[in-house]
Amino acid sequence: MKADLFLLKYGEIALKGLNKPIFERRLLSNLDSRLAKIGRFSIKAAQSTIYVEPLETVDTDETLNELKKVFGIVNICPAVRCGKELKAIEDTAITCLEEEETEGKTFKVEAKREDKSFPLNSPQLSAEIGARILDRMPGLRVDVHNPDILVQIEIRKDAFVYTKKIKGAGGMPVGTNGRATLLLSGGIDSPVAGYMIAKRGVTLDAVHFHSHPYTSDRAKQKVLDLAKIMTQYCGAINVHVIPFTDIQLEIIDKCPKSLLTVIMRRMMMRIAERIAEKTGGQALITGESIGQVASQTMESLAATNSVVSRPVFRPCIGMDKEEIVNISKKIETYETSILPFEDCCTIFVPKHPKTKPSIEELSEAEKLMPNFEELLDRAIENEEVVSLGG
Repeated sequence: MKADLFLLKYGEIALKGLNKPIFERRLLSNLDSRLAKIGRFSIKAAQSTIYVEPLETVDTDETLNELKKVFGIVNICPAVRCGKELKAIEDTAITCLEEEETEGKTFKVEAKREDKSFPLNSPQLSAEIGARILDRMPGLRVDVHNPDILVQIEIRKDAFVYTKKIKGAGGMPVGTNGRATLLLSGGIDSPVAGYMIAKRGVTLDAVHFHSHPYTSDRAKQKVLDLAKIMTQYCGAINVHVIPFTDIQLEIIDKCPKSLLTVIMRRMMMRIAERIAEKTGGQALITGESIGQVASQTMESLAATNSVVSRPVFRPCIGMDKEEIVNISKKIETYETSILPFEDCCTIFVPKHPKTKPSIEELSEAEKLMPNFEELLDRAIENEEVVSLGG
């Protein structure tokens, strides 16, 4: 694909009024960090468009692949720059079309004039360039309603022509909407939940609960691999690996078997909130989907919520498994998530879990473990923090 630069279009940022520059600056910073590993670029914002111009020879496809993963960008337009004379715009449009399969196809020209000193307005420029294309490329036909090829012209300081508008990741730039702590397992759901919250501009930390020797080092590595994949969209992530074995064994030894899973979840939420307190996380994130398993009924979710004061975000809450799987495939976490290495939740599952536990009975059951606060403190003291991405 021939392109001099990329014109990036954003959506919601344009609606931020006087706060718009804050979001633009963060997006520019995120782009700069993402593209630095590919090469040197000039990255500038003007008139609700971001201009990304290579300052050296770079791989266009690799650049596009990175740009498609930056939250805040709605469309990516690989464009060719030209002079603002009609002949230069015409020739550039023809060059762009020559890269397409045009025989028997339809087209439309759509112009946008930001420079009001340009002598033709947008409809006039569209009609003029469209007529010239028809003269030079008789294999094309005009269709203004549903064209096969859309030739787009933007008149700014220079003129820009492009025929492709590639869908971006959307959302808001990571770092513009606070920080949250993700409970990250080795399953399908939690990476999707983290992705969806990061898409709203939230910076992520992650907490993973590891039950050595009942879960293997391969199970822990699987989670770190998932977090690494997530950094392609979410930016740098610190994963707090918490040794959870002693807590689980204490629960199994002291508490009713039917309540094991929910009590484990309550302990995880307590630990995650303490990690959030240290890292500045303003909320907790889980991959729970209502009714998916016994610990995700309305009663169980209310019981796990009751032990923390921070809000708990569950972006997958109303999704069925197929919808979650589709997103995991899109963000390329699915194949890693289905690797056969079990996490601590799947190892210690009771045969007959209670699906509608009350907060009162769970609180009473936890009194059978008078030292559980000490166990939580010890687990956090022995955490391993793995920094990924950046």
